[in-house]
Amino acid sequence: MLRLCFVCLGNICRSPIGEGVMRHLLRETGLDGAVEVDSAGTAGYHAGERPDARARAAARRFGVEVGGRARQFERADFERFDYVLAMDRTNFEDLSELALDVTARKKLHLLRSFEPGALPGASVPDPYYGGDDDFDDVVRICLTACAALLEQLRGEHRF
Repeated sequence: MLRLCFVCLGNICRSPIGEGVMRHLLRETGLDGAVEVDSAGTAGYHAGERPDARARAAARRFGVEVGGRARQFERADFERFDYVLAMDRTNFEDLSELALDVTARKKLHLLRSFEPGALPGASVPDPYYGGDDDFDDVVRICLTACAALLEQLRGEHRF
């Protein structure tokens, strides 16, 4: 089974949306048994909390369910996951520092690096201090990037 982990700062907005979107796409394509999906934050100050209510509401507007509880990404997660998907450059750099070797670093990607037409180094913007439109934008970005990621995974891993 292939394992993916979406990572943002607090694991209450962007990464749970990414996780929920990917789960949704996997169910739609009948591949939910082939890929394990999780999310985490580089910081632990929201550990145990549910995703932000605005993130859950935005996802529902697109037919996506977002659930789970926030947790902090741990160095051992590099062994557990095949792909670690950072939502922005700062989280990518924080995760790079946690990666002990080249094998772990090769698992690390910016989510938007899979999105067709995204600029190199593009981030999923943090909607925390914004409004509903900002959360909706995150869902749209995740839908596009995750669909492209899923197509790449299907080609590379033949499922």
